[in-house]
Amino acid sequence: MAKRTTKRVATVSRKTAETDISIALAIDGTGLSRIGTGVGFFDHMLTLFAKHGLFDLTVKAKGDVDVDYHHTVEDVGLVLGQVFKKALGDKIGIRRYGFFLLPMDESLARVVVDVSGRPHLVYRVESPSMFVRDFNLVLVKEFCRAFSNALGANVHVELVYGDEPHHIAEAIFKGLGKALDAATQIEPRAAKLLPSTKGSL
Repeated sequence: MAKRTTKRVATVSRKTAETDISIALAIDGTGLSRIGTGVGFFDHMLTLFAKHGLFDLTVKAKGDVDVDYHHTVEDVGLVLGQVFKKALGDKIGIRRYGFFLLPMDESLARVVVDVSGRPHLVYRVESPSMFVRDFNLVLVKEFCRAFSNALGANVHVELVYGDEPHHIAEAIFKGLGKALDAATQIEPRAAKLLPSTKGSL
């Protein structure tokens, strides 16, 4: 297997009137994470994302959660996409495509990723209930959209079936971690090549 000479790590910070976010990432990690966003359920989802994607991830976020969770969740998605883009660098040797079918009890989510440089989100998720306590599952879509735009990735998320909102969200975040892990891995047979006939990603 090809050995990388540079570590794929990055840190990105972003501060606005609504949020103050700093994220550190090691793509080739072991799934260690330290997450603090002020939104307990979202912390849990990001922890699962890092664990199952085998990313080492530190997220520190302060937002106007007394108003709504929307700004914090969306902006964390944006900064997370930026930090992945920075850590991937020239994308030489990556597999580019990744997908995963993730079961979580009665729920099954399909997540497909193309780290193409062209942002696009297809999100097909319908849940009988949209809330886990006071966390609205609509925010998962906003997170995915911000992440896709900032990374420059084509992301497809589909709930094949599912009933319990916690399980649905968990299947999506775990599936995204697994799909992104596959897409960002180095392909040994093409470790010095860019995975595109166009010559750029």
